[in-house]
Amino acid sequence: MEHSSVRKIVTAGALGAVSVVMAITPLGYLPWFGGISITIMHIPVIVAAVLEGPVVGTVVGLIFGVTSLVRAAVAPLTPLDPIFTNPLVSVLPRLLIGVAAWGVFRLFRGKLMPIAAGAAGAVGSIVNTVLVLGMLWLTSAQPLAAALGMETAAVPGMLVGVALSNGLLEAAAAAIFTSAVVSAWRGIESGGKARLASEGK
Repeated sequence: MEHSSVRKIVTAGALGAVSVVMAITPLGYLPWFGGISITIMHIPVIVAAVLEGPVVGTVVGLIFGVTSLVRAAVAPLTPLDPIFTNPLVSVLPRLLIGVAAWGVFRLFRGKLMPIAAGAAGAVGSIVNTVLVLGMLWLTSAQPLAAALGMETAAVPGMLVGVALSNGLLEAAAAAIFTSAVVSAWRGIESGGKARLASEGK
């Protein structure tokens, strides 16, 4: 098996494990002002895609989505969790996070690494937000309205509000974390290659 294939498998396994831990613990949420929390659970998916490409990103996204679905089914914590037992809400959007992040990273290739990684993080986060909220509206508007005690007609406005408040904060957090993690990882790789080259002389 080629070294690159082994690295992809290892990366997918490691970041998939991080996704599972973040999905089943509070580690995937950052407290914010006013009692609001912003999620960073999609960041391992984005990092996987940036480091190893869209296939690895999709695999980690699948792990993230399936873990979210299982948690919603067996250990719901909020009235909204049962809605996430629908794979169109919990799994499908997560499969596309890595593809979008990788595409943006490729688009910015040749620019400074932190900028390219940060842009990939922001776009991957926005794709997650838009697709999850969009699927909630398309598939579960009535259950969502019932769970929140509002009229079904008010759901689109509420979802847009969530996208503009939490969604933008999450995109900013994803940009910062992705830029930092990818830049650090690339630095470690470069240092390791340089050391091996020096030892081989």
